[in-house]
Parts: sequence; structure tokens; C-alpha cells
Amino acid sequence: MAKVTRALISVSHKEGVLDFARELAKLGIEILSTGGTAKMLRDGGVPVKDVSEFTGFPEMLDGRVKTLHPKVHGGLLGRRNNPEHVKQMQQHGIQPIDLVVVNLYPFEQTVAKPGCTLEDAIENIDIGGPTMLRSAAKNYTDVAVICSPRDYGRVLDEIKKTGEVSLKTRFELCRTVFLHTARYDSAISAWLNNQVPDEEKTRFPNILTLQFEKVQNLRYGENPHQQGAFYREFGIKEPCVAHAKQLQGKEMSFNNYLDANSALELAKEFGQAPCAVIVKHNNPCGVATADSLAEAYRRARDCDPVSAFGGVIAFNHMVDLETAKELTATFVEVVVAPEFAPDALEEMKKKKDLRLLDIGSQIAGTAEGMDLKKVTGGLIYQDRDLGRIADIRALEVPTQRKPTDQEYAGLSFAWKVCKHVKSNAIVFTKADRTVGIGAGQMSRLDSVRIAVLKAQSPLAGTVLASDAFFPFRDGLDEAAKAGITAVIQPGGSLKDEEVIKAANQHGIAMVLTKMRHFRH
Repeated sequence: MAKVTRALISVSHKEGVLDFARELAKLGIEILSTGGTAKMLRDGGVPVKDVSEFTGFPEMLDGRVKTLHPKVHGGLLGRRNNPEHVKQMQQHGIQPIDLVVVNLYPFEQTVAKPGCTLEDAIENIDIGGPTMLRSAAKNYTDVAVICSPRDYGRVLDEIKKTGEVSLKTRFELCRTVFLHTARYDSAISAWLNNQVPDEEKTRFPNILTLQFEKVQNLRYGENPHQQGAFYREFGIKEPCVAHAKQLQGKEMSFNNYLDANSALELAKEFGQAPCAVIVKHNNPCGVATADSLAEAYRRARDCDPVSAFGGVIAFNHMVDLETAKELTATFVEVVVAPEFAPDALEEMKKKKDLRLLDIGSQIAGTAEGMDLKKVTGGLIYQDRDLGRIADIRALEVPTQRKPTDQEYAGLSFAWKVCKHVKSNAIVFTKADRTVGIGAGQMSRLDSVRIAVLKAQSPLAGTVLASDAFFPFRDGLDEAAKAGITAVIQPGGSLKDEEVIKAANQHGIAMVLTKMRHFRH
């Protein structure tokens, strides 16, 4: 690359660009610009030549055509080491442009505004900007291109030292440009896809384009021999682990993120009642509500104290000092919560490796987004499982006995937990806490047996939730031996009558949700 002698600057996001342009001008670099950028630079004392003067062709069509001209794109795309290119450029009076500084019309910000019309959105689809970026990036061997203010400093440093931008930096900038324009086009296509009439809409387009931004490299992936990194989705407003602020502790690992997400998503199910969720290996091993957060945590921990050791914990309320003292009394990997009281944070400094994630002051929020599962060579894409029961008392009761008020409370609690347990899932609960959890078994009967085995307190008088129907009565019979009084399950088995008959024989009340919560 020859020394930088000419730069074209045309930006929507103007942070830092005036200072950058001033430094370029001090180095004797000619600056071309358009519209509002040119005015801002002139007002800031930077000598500027309008692109229309450079091309000999005026801006037109309400500014839609400014830089779409051979003198601009010839100056960007012409290869300096190709004699034929150089000859043609000289024949047509095309001068080289060595540096391009462009960022794009704020399409995403525009469509995020209430009342944004289709016309507003269309006018904020940038044409000239992406074209210049792509032209300059394609010819990175001769042209440096900047689309983000964070690159101003390093590019300026290189120009000051050598008069040019290194090939390594130009290639990195080239890669950044194509990632940037790909994301821009993806945002436009996604928004336009949502503007069609409801009867024409599809949540599953023929070409699925996904965009995520890198948060950090991980020490390793699921296992030490795997490498990994964590990315987050753009535009999500829902409180979530992906946008949490880490207040202290070691870096989050692959498994920490999975467990923290599972714990938080379950904690979100419980609204305003103080709730504690303990997760181990992506399954809850204790869930409880209480009048205080500390008591909720103690109840959750008592469900399975052995598994709770080294667990990942989520709360739906601010962590106070009493809760913090309970947490520091044992080994905990991660705590995620809406807030941490100052004295609680001071207490948890005793465990300097304990990771604390603050998701913000509100755990409530509009649930959104999709669920993705990677398979070799492909991707399964679906709605998130946001299914909830609005009124448990409105559900069908096929048994002779209806649930009592206490049993209804327990069934509601159990169903919320069961939704977040790996299939086949069986959950024994009281009205405010889990008592036994059976997760991830190939047989529903085995899940019942494991839940009974794991229980640390008597199961007599508890209720049971099953994430899918009982294929046979054996699972229910096994639960009846443990002493359950009521069960909530989807129903829909060919053996429903047999299962209902078993419930009646045991004096068990049964509620049918007609909604399944498989979780693989």
C-alpha cells in the first residue's frame, strides 16, 4: 500500500470522527466528505472537499445518490500494482482513495422507535455506505477501511509512524467490514420479513440468518480438550444471563453459563414470591419459595444437600446479607440475581472465586426469542417453551377426587419446576418446595424411583408432577407407595383410563394439563 494521501469520510455515527479527521488533516491527507459529515468537519475547522466536487456530479434524488460514481468506486477498487488498472484510472481522471471511514444509516435504531413506518425504515436502508465499505474491503491490499470508531486510534497511530496502514491491519479491517455489512443486511431482512400480513408470515424462513456478538473466549468448552467462546444475541431486552454483569469471581465457564441460564429461567417462573433455585449439571436439585430469600434458599438446599454442594444458584429478589451468609457457609459456583445489597457483596468477598452475576433490578420482562439446538450438519429452530398455566383450577380433573386448595398450590409449584427438569421428569413437592426430583431417565418409572430415593424428607402428603403422560400405571403406583395425594400430568396416553383408574384406587386427585414439557 502506498502512503495514505486521500481519505473519504462519511458517517452517520459521528463519535470521535472530528478529532480523527483533524489529525489526518495535520498529516496533509486530503479529506473528501458528503452532507452532514462534511458540514460538521468544516465547522470543526477541517479542510474538506465535497464528493460532488471530486466526481463533478451533484448529489441527487434526495441524497440517495452521493457516492455511487466511477470516480469514487474506481478510486477504491483500482489495483495500484496492476498497470492496466492504473492506465484506465489515469485515462478517466480517477484518483485513488486510500482510506475510507464509513458507518451506516441507523436502521435498527430507526425501526426500534415506536410508530416507525415502512417508509421511515426504507429511507434508512443505506445503499452507498455498504457499497463503499465493500469496495474498499475487497481492495484491502491497497485501501484501509474503517466502519467502527474503535479503530480510529490504531489506524491513526500506524499512519503517523509509517504514513500507511499495515497489511495485517487492513485485512483485519476488511474482515470487520464484511461482518458488519452481513449483520446490517440481516437486520433489514428480518425486519422486512415481519412486515408482511399475518397470513403470509413465517417464523421459519427458507434461509435462516443468525447474528450474535462475541462476549468472551472461555477457558475451555464443555470439557478441557474442547475450546469455546460465549456469544450473545443482539437486541434482547429480557433479563438474562447473556446480558448479566459479573461483579466478582473467576471467569464463567461453558458449564457455568448453561447452569446459570437454567437456574434463572426457572426462577423467573415464580413472580414476586422470594424464590431460590439450585441447579447442578443443568437440572434443578432444589427449588423453594418463602417469606424471605434466605429461608427460600435453606429450603431449596435441604431438598438435596449433597447435590447442592458446588451448585449454581438463581434468585428472583435482591440478595441480602442473611442470604449471603448462607451462601458463604458452603461451596457455591455461581449466584445470579437481580441485585446484590452492598453488605451482601461485602460478605461474599470472603469467597473471592464465587462468581456473582447481576441481571439488573427487574427479573420480570417480556419473554422473547427462539430456541436453537445444534445437530451435526444442521440446526433445529423452534419457539422457546414459554407455555404456562393461567388458571390451574380451570384444568380438567378426571379423577373421583378433586384437589384440595393446598394440593392445588403444590401442583402449581410442581408444574413450574417440572418444566425445567430434563425428561423424563418427575417432581415431588409441597406447596412451597421440592422434596424429590427424578431427572433425565429413559423410563418414567425409573424417574419416579430416583425421585423417591433422592428425597431427604418423608413424601407422604406431597404432590407429583410429570412432564409427559404416564404410559402405564406403574409409575403412578410407585408414587402412590411413597404417599402422594395428587398428581399433575399432561394426559394423552393410550393408557389414560388405566392410569386414572389407578389414581382412583389410591385416592389420588389428578389434574390434566394437555400441555407437555419435554426438555432434552
